[in-house]
Amino acid sequence: MEVVIKADPEEVASEAYETIASALAKKPDLALGLATGRTPQRLYRLLRESRLAFAAARFFNLDEFVGLGPPHRASFWRFLHEHLIDALRVPASNVRFLRGDAPDLAAECEAYEEAIRARGIDLQILGVGRNGHIAFNEPGSSLGSRTRVKTLEATSRQDYAPMFGDETPPSFSLTMGIGTIMESRRVLLLATGVEKAQIVQRMIEGPVMAEVPGSALQFHARATAIVDEAAASMLARRDYWKWVYANKWRVGQ
Repeated sequence: MEVVIKADPEEVASEAYETIASALAKKPDLALGLATGRTPQRLYRLLRESRLAFAAARFFNLDEFVGLGPPHRASFWRFLHEHLIDALRVPASNVRFLRGDAPDLAAECEAYEEAIRARGIDLQILGVGRNGHIAFNEPGSSLGSRTRVKTLEATSRQDYAPMFGDETPPSFSLTMGIGTIMESRRVLLLATGVEKAQIVQRMIEGPVMAEVPGSALQFHARATAIVDEAAASMLARRDYWKWVYANKWRVGQ
């Protein structure tokens, strides 16, 4: 796993933006996997404000709450449309998001897996939860898991509770599996803030295990973690990671 340490959240977003812009220039029909939450919002702002041509790009999302349709204020479908998709003016046929209101959830998960298999994801954007989850693959998830219904931990429901106001957050989600994520051709994981420091250290420098689902990315051939100084503050090899990134040009990477 490549580790890139930037000064602050804005620099994290800028680094991710440059990676996406470069990938899109090489492949106009780039397939992007999108994460929700606080961390990628700065990145999405940069993409919204850019002049990048996304007309041929394809978009997938990581997860969705069970029971929530697109109009719901807390649906990830709505979040991604408001924060990114609508501003890019891409054809609706280029967007394939999980539907939490699907009448047959198992069939929705299988259809989603088939859509990903047919196209492939060129670049997957990820965040990491305080408990180490990527997408909604909670601790204990199989490292080979596929898109499925997943029970949410209390910490995950608490983190998303502000989105629901007076409503009780759902207990279940649809989520891309870890095995599905690992088949993405490239992965960018973004993490900012001191509250993520402990889990970032476990994910990057700890053992690979189901209790820290994000640690599976250590096995990905092209996974990059872009973190700010606060999130990197507990990394034992922090100075090494900085040196490697600053000197990668020497070996033509």
